[in-house]
Amino acid sequence: MSFKPLFVLSFCGISLFTYDQNTEDKNLLNRYTNFKRPEDIEPKDLSAIRNILERRRAEFFQFDMEKISQASAELNGIIQYYNGNVAGKSGSIPDQHTLLCTDTWLGEAAANLVNEWLNTKSQINSRVERITDLQTENPDEFQIALTDLVNWCNGLLPDYHRSGYHIVFNLTAGFKAIQGFLQTLAVFYADETVYIFERSKTLLKIPRLPLKMQPDEAIQNNLTAFRRLANGLRVDSDRLGSIQETLIMSLEYQYALSTWGTLVWNQTRPELYKERLWDSPSEKIKFGEKFQASLAGLEKDRMRMVNEKIDDLAVYLENKTGRSLTSLDFKPLQGNPKPPCTHEMDAWHDGSAMRLFGYYQSDTFLIDHLGKALH
Repeated sequence: MSFKPLFVLSFCGISLFTYDQNTEDKNLLNRYTNFKRPEDIEPKDLSAIRNILERRRAEFFQFDMEKISQASAELNGIIQYYNGNVAGKSGSIPDQHTLLCTDTWLGEAAANLVNEWLNTKSQINSRVERITDLQTENPDEFQIALTDLVNWCNGLLPDYHRSGYHIVFNLTAGFKAIQGFLQTLAVFYADETVYIFERSKTLLKIPRLPLKMQPDEAIQNNLTAFRRLANGLRVDSDRLGSIQETLIMSLEYQYALSTWGTLVWNQTRPELYKERLWDSPSEKIKFGEKFQASLAGLEKDRMRMVNEKIDDLAVYLENKTGRSLTSLDFKPLQGNPKPPCTHEMDAWHDGSAMRLFGYYQSDTFLIDHLGKALH
């Protein structure tokens, strides 16, 4: 086990409810595995299921460690990873656990029970994450949910990695279809993946492979299309160029990045955005003559931030959404401090807190230059 603080992502199934149940109760639970809400279940069956869950919860906290490991596949993985000692781990920073569950009533109920057990029996900080539409009944919803899962991982796990956490994917439980996908994500986001063969006590650990995704010509030659697809902006079919079919999907006559396209983009975008200022992703944004010069000598991470802010501005100008307006802090200048500029927006918040300045030309916004924030 790593001496670093741990971030453990455990995929949860409903094994703790079906374990050691009679055939009738097990069949009843399996019949409603993919139901999202209890109110959608037949009242008679719902009453019976609630009784099963309440009985199992009462039993669960009376089980010894061996029985817990037999009943809950996800806790078996966690317990074995900690060598049987989940009461606490030396170190000033507590371990963080996220229990990923399906978008179902029973899936979340099982994850909540595991979460309650961890918060009661250990010093681990744990929480439950339910990904919308993450269930195996509807293939289209499932694909969208996998894309959301990629974005969730990408928005959370790199920060934990930069903060010194050892990231572990615990894939000892849950549906095989989702397990298989998480195995792929683990290659890019986890330092280690753990499995247990059936209900044995032998923990299989697979370290992170030294792999790095490199941008291919399809991304660089179609960068504007990728930027627009990744940000939910419209892309006509004739602008998709040479993008492979596996990287895009069609949703109600509009295109979006597929699950694999999202994974590829999230892995390649940061390095691409560090290289230079890329062309505008929107016809509503233009760059002034002074803009490129104002970026001279900019550190790579700052260049990445500038490209990202331009993406946010494109979303705002094309959709007028509050999300991008808030993230940009896009607002009119008071008075006339930087003519011809009339508006400013964040380039980044930390350190020098630089701003992007510009002005409208009809319905197009021209970014004039990068400069210090006004005080």
